[in-house]
Amino acid sequence: MKITILIALLWTAGYSSSFGQFSDFFVDKTMRVDYYRVGDHDSEQIVPDKIYQYGIWAGSRINLIDNFNNGRNYIKIYDSQSGKLIFSKGFDSYFAEYQSSAEAVAGKKKAYHESVLIPMPRNKVKFIFEKRDKQKKLYPYFEFVVDPDAVDIIREEPADPQAEITKALINGDSHSKVDIVILAEGYTEKEKPKYQTDLAKFISTIMSTEPYKKIQTAFNIYGIYKPSPDSGVDEPRAGIYKNTVLDITFNSLGSERYVMTENNRTMRDLAALVPYDAIYIMVNHNRYGGGGIYNQFCTFTTDNQFKEYLFIHEFGHSFSGLADEYYTSEVAYNDFYPKGIEPVEPNITALLDSANLKWKAMVTPGTPIPTPWEKADYDTMDLAWQKWRRSKNDQIAALKKNKAPEGEIKKAEAEYAIRDGSHAEKINAYLLKSKYIGQVGAFEGAGYAATGLYRPMLDCIMFSKGNKSFCLVCQNAIKNVIDHYLE
Repeated sequence: MKITILIALLWTAGYSSSFGQFSDFFVDKTMRVDYYRVGDHDSEQIVPDKIYQYGIWAGSRINLIDNFNNGRNYIKIYDSQSGKLIFSKGFDSYFAEYQSSAEAVAGKKKAYHESVLIPMPRNKVKFIFEKRDKQKKLYPYFEFVVDPDAVDIIREEPADPQAEITKALINGDSHSKVDIVILAEGYTEKEKPKYQTDLAKFISTIMSTEPYKKIQTAFNIYGIYKPSPDSGVDEPRAGIYKNTVLDITFNSLGSERYVMTENNRTMRDLAALVPYDAIYIMVNHNRYGGGGIYNQFCTFTTDNQFKEYLFIHEFGHSFSGLADEYYTSEVAYNDFYPKGIEPVEPNITALLDSANLKWKAMVTPGTPIPTPWEKADYDTMDLAWQKWRRSKNDQIAALKKNKAPEGEIKKAEAEYAIRDGSHAEKINAYLLKSKYIGQVGAFEGAGYAATGLYRPMLDCIMFSKGNKSFCLVCQNAIKNVIDHYLE
């Protein structure tokens, strides 16, 4: 891939993981660096935008270096005087997903606004952006220097008189907790009671799901309600457009169920009203939809029959960097995991070395690697369902766009919901009969690929819909991320 390099990298100090005490390099405030990522499939530029200082630093003051080796990008911060690496964090981006889309492959350039948060440095620092090459190796491709005393840094404390903050679950000091902010989207002034009910319901959902359930005191959770002029969000295929706070929309990157926003600045400004490590966007809508980007944000819709599943599944992406384990559904991007290259996510593998599986220590004794399962029959069932699902969704979108009678639309939606629920129950029952259900092995079919990628257990909330748990490997990965914030 050809990368447009904006600034030549002249500084080549090694990536030392050593660092002094937090107070040697940082003050207890947050620095937010906004920038644009611009390009298409074959080019990429980073254009710095604005820098902000506000609030306290919500993250750990001890674990400042990210050693998870996850995410398609890394930000690495070096002290300019000593050359020491003093902060790093891996993350994914919406732009990276766009790069593998058909539009980007055709050469259409787009710009996406993004942000990175770091503790406020005491002295000048070098920001180095890294990304992965085709072999998944990180390399630096953009850098700039930030002077914390610069007069153009915006230092006003965030404020929004229309926003209401709910301290829904507070267990202690932000520096040693996982701070989650849940932003309301598509709730009108009259729907404030529904927002309050939804907020309580979904906090209960995550706190009753392992591994979060066992360590509930590890979390602080805030809700932020800002009324939208309209109820719901955009449905472009149905010709429905709503005026909402965060500009959330279905049909993101062309996928009918992908619910995202490109209004990063407004999202970050609203979230900045509280200390946060992770952002949820709670979308007031009855259609199935959501999305999650590692160390950025996630979305979920509140009123479909799989709402609890969506809430947990999408947070698995954005908070812990878990990969999707399903492979029969259409997605908005192509060739996300190149063949023959080991993915960085902790819950899928290309199984290039079966003797050294990345979750080798957790494999159930006596389980063959790769692990046989009834894949052919599963594929037949699920691919047939996906074909019907796409057709029915197309029909419903057309009915809405053509202003069909409300009763006709409701009837089609009800038929879809019944079939969707029945199919999920059928799949769950089928998987429960498998010989290796509940065992950790390497099951082929994961990461949008029917062959060549493997998941740890036969079923998981990252694989199929329904009232179920994370597999043991996913739970372990989530615990490791939580621990990173607690120390």
